[in-house]
Amino acid sequence: FTFTEGPLWRPSEGRLWFSDVVGNVLRAVTPDGQVEVLIENAGGESTAPAGSFVGPNVLLEDPSGGVLMTQHTNRQIVRVNGQLQTTVVVDRFEGKRLNSPNDLVWGPNGALYFTDPPYGLVGQDENPAKEIDFNGVYRFANGEVTALVRDLGRPNGIAFSPDLQTMYVANTEPARKVIMAYDVTADGSVTNGRVFVDGTADSSPGMPDGLKVDTSGNVYATMPGGVWVIAPDGRHLGTIRAPEVAANVGWGDDGRSLYITAETGVYRIRLNATGF
Repeated sequence: FTFTEGPLWRPSEGRLWFSDVVGNVLRAVTPDGQVEVLIENAGGESTAPAGSFVGPNVLLEDPSGGVLMTQHTNRQIVRVNGQLQTTVVVDRFEGKRLNSPNDLVWGPNGALYFTDPPYGLVGQDENPAKEIDFNGVYRFANGEVTALVRDLGRPNGIAFSPDLQTMYVANTEPARKVIMAYDVTADGSVTNGRVFVDGTADSSPGMPDGLKVDTSGNVYATMPGGVWVIAPDGRHLGTIRAPEVAANVGWGDDGRSLYITAETGVYRIRLNATGF
């Protein structure tokens, strides 16, 4: 593949869906490696130069059994139904087009939280088509989009602690390779932003990108050198060294397999932990 992302285990199918952000394809793979193309041009029809981040990205199952998918070229979040047809879920904030939604997760009270960096725009922040003057973290509930975080240069992966009291957001900037933590308030907003873990000094290949949490609250995050396993108090417990630079992770199988999307491949490792 060209740039794999967004691993989502589909229990009803017994296989993993994943995105190719550069190849602009949504695919599925069985545990024994059988691959099927699900949607071509899954991020939207694009005329961007070769190598651009034009495709789909993160996938998230919704309560009705469909799949939410972020689209870079179309700059929106869509729902994919059982016939692989898409409908728009959210595409604007205060009347302005989103940059290129990247990652998304269900949060407190069933609200949808998502990040919106500019990777899908050629030239990113310098693209004249960019309508929002920041790269934000948002909450979508009851048809309303609320900006929660506006001060991160490249907000990317997003996840919650098992008790939904802490929100984690990865920031994908070479000068600030951090994962932030935020306290979640009663109304679903966030406060007390602080650095949860900092990988800026590590020159190993890789960046803060996708992240997931296990049932004990440990965070599994792509970072320099591989997938860092981080305790709830921020201690770096160890690193899973993937064969390629890792972009994202997702739980699968019986909940004790961690799937890793990394550059041209999709990988799996069995763990003693159980995914949340």
